[in-house]
Amino acid sequence: MRHSTTPRKAAVGVALALVAGTMAACGGDSEASQASLGKDDVLTITTFSDFGYDALIEQWNADPDRPFSVKMTKIADWDPWKQTMTQALQAGDGLTDVVAIEGDAMPQFLTDGASEQFADLTDPSLDDRWVEYAYENAQTADGKQVAYPTDAGPEGFCYRADLFEKAGLPSDREEVKAVFESWDSYFAAGEQLTEELPETKWFDSSGAIAQAMLNQTQFPFQTEDNTVEVNNPELQNVWETVTSKVDTLSPRVVQWEDDWEAGFANDGFATIPCPGWMFSNVKSAAPDVEGWDFVDAFPGGGGNWGGSYLAVPMQSEHQEEAKELANWLTDTEQQLAAFEAAGNYPANIGAQEALAEENITDPYFNDAPTAKILANRAAAVEPGHPYKGDKYSDILGLFLTAIQRVDEGISPDESWATFEQAVESLS
Repeated sequence: MRHSTTPRKAAVGVALALVAGTMAACGGDSEASQASLGKDDVLTITTFSDFGYDALIEQWNADPDRPFSVKMTKIADWDPWKQTMTQALQAGDGLTDVVAIEGDAMPQFLTDGASEQFADLTDPSLDDRWVEYAYENAQTADGKQVAYPTDAGPEGFCYRADLFEKAGLPSDREEVKAVFESWDSYFAAGEQLTEELPETKWFDSSGAIAQAMLNQTQFPFQTEDNTVEVNNPELQNVWETVTSKVDTLSPRVVQWEDDWEAGFANDGFATIPCPGWMFSNVKSAAPDVEGWDFVDAFPGGGGNWGGSYLAVPMQSEHQEEAKELANWLTDTEQQLAAFEAAGNYPANIGAQEALAEENITDPYFNDAPTAKILANRAAAVEPGHPYKGDKYSDILGLFLTAIQRVDEGISPDESWATFEQAVESLS
């Protein structure tokens, strides 16, 4: 499942940031009447992209012991669902009983006014179900559990072993770990490959590398009290590092667009940061390329890119049943089924352990033990990195737009100044 904040999404994020200021006055009555559901009644859920729930919903509805049935609405992508959900929250009406929320947007729903619009899913018996960083990212400062994690995005690196070999770099999955030991070793190897193979660039996009490095910072955009502060050493390091590599290592394309997708198959680039949900993008873009592999390493340690959640709006008249469904869908067996159906790596610890024990390999990636590698990558993620304040999603979009401007030929200084002005307009 693709979970990203691209430049074209920034305006939508700004709109969502306004929700917290209007929600309390627009609905979400915590005393809303609650009605029990019978066998002939329907509980509703809305997801975006593909959570792998189709067969699970059919399984639920086919079970004669279930006290109610479920109807799922699946929106094609996060953007349109984000807009619809924002409008329904502002109106205080119109949401389904369970809603899916993209991970980077979650902090905006944890503020005082916004979190009141969702039922409290706190359940101490579930405290050890999910990886810590995913679980805690849906908690308010006072401990309210606003949502349950579904999938996560621990990152390894996909790389073109055949191109590595042509450039004189190690290509074996174990030997190649040295290339990805640090960002310095990673970029140094890129300089070697692009010198030997001038028609191939090192990474898939400047934005992807910026995102990967950001995922290892602690406070890239806001301090712990949510004060916006973008002139800080962590963010400056990401900015200066990535923009300094544009001329030599970047294909100067934007993720998800046609020229980016073409690069998978036409030797356009040799590496890409890979959470599990990225596998489907690689395979669909380059079904006949045999050189792609997946390494159990990530420069600088670990990083998480992506992840989603299930929440229960206070608008729902069936909150207890909605909690029951959200609980069931995020339990171990269901998350394993969702992984099998859609490839979304589970945030559920039991499901992660089961996948690692099965030692599932992927023939497309040279029989790499992808499940075991992702489990190792999940263990390497440092909880709380990055800190995602209430404006994280909005500023991330502006930052990636600034990176894109440099790819397009604008000077780093000029683009940074424009970025600062845009951030100031958010306040």
